[in-house]
Amino acid sequence: MRRIYFDHSATTPVHPLVAEEIERYLTGENFGNPSSLHYFGRVAHKALDEAREKAARAIGAETGEIIFTGGGTESDNMAIHGAAYTNSKRGNHIITSGVEHHAVLHAVKALEKQGFEVTVLPVDHYGMVNVEDVKNAITDQTTLISVMHANNEVGTIMPIAEIGRLARERQIIFHVDAVQSFGKIPVNVDELGVNLLTISGHKIYGPKGVGLLYVRKGTRWRQTLVHGGAQERLRRAGTENVPGIAGLGKAMELAVANMAEESRRLAALRDRLFKEVPARFSDVEITGHPSVRLPNHVSFVFRYIEGESMLLSLDMQGIAASSGSACTSGSLEPSHVLLGMGYPHEIAHGSLRLTLGKDNTEEDVEYFLDVMEPIVARLRAMSPLSA
Repeated sequence: MRRIYFDHSATTPVHPLVAEEIERYLTGENFGNPSSLHYFGRVAHKALDEAREKAARAIGAETGEIIFTGGGTESDNMAIHGAAYTNSKRGNHIITSGVEHHAVLHAVKALEKQGFEVTVLPVDHYGMVNVEDVKNAITDQTTLISVMHANNEVGTIMPIAEIGRLARERQIIFHVDAVQSFGKIPVNVDELGVNLLTISGHKIYGPKGVGLLYVRKGTRWRQTLVHGGAQERLRRAGTENVPGIAGLGKAMELAVANMAEESRRLAALRDRLFKEVPARFSDVEITGHPSVRLPNHVSFVFRYIEGESMLLSLDMQGIAASSGSACTSGSLEPSHVLLGMGYPHEIAHGSLRLTLGKDNTEEDVEYFLDVMEPIVARLRAMSPLSA
């Protein structure tokens, strides 16, 4: 059966050149502990230094501002908890948005239970935060703002540079989750005005289980989650995942080198889907901003169809996609992002997300459009809500 992968926001295949880089530190003599002083340790430590240089160069940072972690969720939690506790004597107010990844939302909710005050900002129908809302939410107790660069479910790109300027004027620490944006659109820490920034390896054709946290020099932040050894300059204890970090550095280097050309190619496929799907199917709406969005990101809501049914039907035809809906404990819950954008439950249940990647082609898009027609017709015929 033909297999098409349209779920690159969930994870990506490891790039062959990244796999080669990982293998270098899994085999032969390159297995040392980077904290060891002997030859084997020095080889491993050099791999970390090289990966740190690649990562820093890719986002316009200094090497000393890069902390390697176990992934995006850990980086988000380190950023938020570290900033909140380090600055708790100055204030205890945190601002975020209602459409953040759960790694951010659950982190701030955990802090709220410990006495911090949290303001969760609404978004508009496109899933975008209003900079004026951020400005109006700031108090003299605000020490941290955390807003994602681009939304994982609807692809909308947030006004990060504007929020960054506002945070800098008010001397507030600004954290940005760039897990979905890095490698697809420019991510430069100075241009965005961030203090803390999160990246994950497996979203950019790198390995799973590795990521990084950027911490701007001079930012009042200290790690509060992982205690132990002196790794990562006392900022993240535990023996470093040398093969994974080497792979992450290579993946970031490749992502930046190929970004402009690849983004244009993917945007053309995206725009074809945005044109063809509403033309072929009734009662379909594009979700997220129509133009200020990731170049590889396509998302819709189909009225009178359940998202999970679409996914299962597409999977039977060899197409991997995703939905804003998630099955938890046997009950289908609609996306918190779509609900936050104002969609009612019954419409939010019919979400479909297609996120494109380096191996996708025009033929893949054509195949999707062809197989989707009978799927929609069949599911709507079965729906008691469809006229």
